[in-house]
Amino acid sequence: MPPKPSTPPKQPMPLMPASARAAVACAAALLLAAAAPAHADGGGSPAWSVAPSTGSGTRPAKDGRPAFYAEGAPGTVLQDTVAVTNPGPKPRTVSLRGADAGADNGKATGAWIRFAQRQVKVPPRTRAEVPFTVTVPEDAVPGDHPGVIVASGGGRTVGVRLHLRVGGSALPALTVERVRIDQDAGRITYDLVNRGNTVLKPKLAVHADGVFGTLLDRPARPLPVELPPGRRVSLSEPWPDVPALDVADVRLTATASGGTRARDTATASARFVPWGAVAGGAAALLAVAGGALHLVRGRRRDARVPEPESGAERERGQGPDAGRELAAAGTGEEL
Repeated sequence: MPPKPSTPPKQPMPLMPASARAAVACAAALLLAAAAPAHADGGGSPAWSVAPSTGSGTRPAKDGRPAFYAEGAPGTVLQDTVAVTNPGPKPRTVSLRGADAGADNGKATGAWIRFAQRQVKVPPRTRAEVPFTVTVPEDAVPGDHPGVIVASGGGRTVGVRLHLRVGGSALPALTVERVRIDQDAGRITYDLVNRGNTVLKPKLAVHADGVFGTLLDRPARPLPVELPPGRRVSLSEPWPDVPALDVADVRLTATASGGTRARDTATASARFVPWGAVAGGAAALLAVAGGALHLVRGRRRDARVPEPESGAERERGQGPDAGRELAAAGTGEEL
């Protein structure tokens, strides 16, 4: 029999570089993460949610409302409904409460909110509709009274904004206070205060003049803040190129929609002095002054030293002791 052809030995597969192996492992991890369902509250089930009920309230939206909107006069009772959705396979218990959205001129908007159920148990894959009321007190100040519907359960806390406006005269008022110039930090700090009864979205303009002209001139621009009634917020404006030697007058102008009372201007002044250079110059001046004083005193000492007598003056009796010798002659005193 003819000999069987020998089978060539199998070649070992080339090893994958370490960087390639790491890339494959990373890609596999991403694929597994994408294939796995999302669990937001650590309970192994999709996260529950809370939102305004669709189609109810004073401003319904076709595809859902992002927040609650309510408006009424003092003494009225407003009604709305909050929806709690549980998409998971297990029941979920959620607690509801009202809260204030920041300082509200001392008015506890959250206390005006009452729920038909403070605690609701939502079955799996079910949505529960919970009615609530907002009772506006008789002495409520007209204007905006922001609040929040807060839901808590399963280690999560979710809030939905409540925009409540009490009927009456709107009185927007904005002030700029406590303007300071921080030369070391390179910034201007200030406070904005909403002293009216409406929510304000302020704008700010910055201007600074120095001895030799304009140092800053920033036109009015919207600030990333929303001021409820009674709210004070501390902000700052960057000024990285503060002058080294100058006297600056800074003017901040804050504006908001609503009239002249929603506009205010505040100023501050600062002297920019390079104290390090001033201290060095003063030390040099003191050194020069000290040297000059030493030289003057030396010259004065030299002027008080008598000059030595010459031989001719000594022979003529014109030396410094000549007068004493003449006065003593014939008195019997020893010379």
